[in-house]
Amino acid sequence: MSNEHDINHSFGRESVNQEQRRERIRIVFNAVARRYDLMNDLMSMGIHRLWKRTLARRVRDVQGRVIDLAGGTGDVAHLLLAPGRQVVVCDPSLAMMQVGQQRFAGSDLQWLLGEAECMPLADASVDLLTVSFGLRNATHLEKALAEIRRVLKPGGRFVCLEFSQPAFWLAPFYNFYSFLVIPRLGAAVAREPLAYQYLVESIRRFPAQRDFAAMMEHAGFSEIHWENLSFGIACLHFGTRAHEA
Repeated sequence: MSNEHDINHSFGRESVNQEQRRERIRIVFNAVARRYDLMNDLMSMGIHRLWKRTLARRVRDVQGRVIDLAGGTGDVAHLLLAPGRQVVVCDPSLAMMQVGQQRFAGSDLQWLLGEAECMPLADASVDLLTVSFGLRNATHLEKALAEIRRVLKPGGRFVCLEFSQPAFWLAPFYNFYSFLVIPRLGAAVAREPLAYQYLVESIRRFPAQRDFAAMMEHAGFSEIHWENLSFGIACLHFGTRAHEA
């Protein structure tokens, strides 16, 4: 992967070391926590909620322990609640989780402070791990994938919902909207234009569909496939931790 697309050593357009990346991302999410879900609605015109419901439908047959990694305010985890499941939000931002704890007070959701590269979970203890629009904010993407595989049980499933590479005919319009409209929305609504500039630029550095599938294969996942949503603006990536031979 070229330096231009090296997400592990970038913060927006800047080249940074991994500790600087980790700290700056933490500052971003502390700053936008209160208005993060509102901004998602405005930026995507509400379509992100349809994408997340699609994720929930694709895994409705899985029971057991479910981890929603980088689950933030818990909107996806709440969709995953079902009989026979224990659903846990795992996120490095206390500020984001505190917003969710207030919103979903009284629900069966559990909350766990943890980073993608080092989750406080035992080996082979998770039946399903989901992550929505959060993996690109990991400090080190390859280490995060290895950690996800570590905590999954053999046969356990991994689903990642992330922005991706849209169809060629849509890309010019999407780029215009992303780079000119979204940061202005961030300035007007969340009062954090630089944070949303980072979030837009981090989307561009996340691997495209085929590249991320190759990373998953390299990390040891099997049954890998993907499903484009909204002509590739977002994508669901699926993988399984294979049963040991």
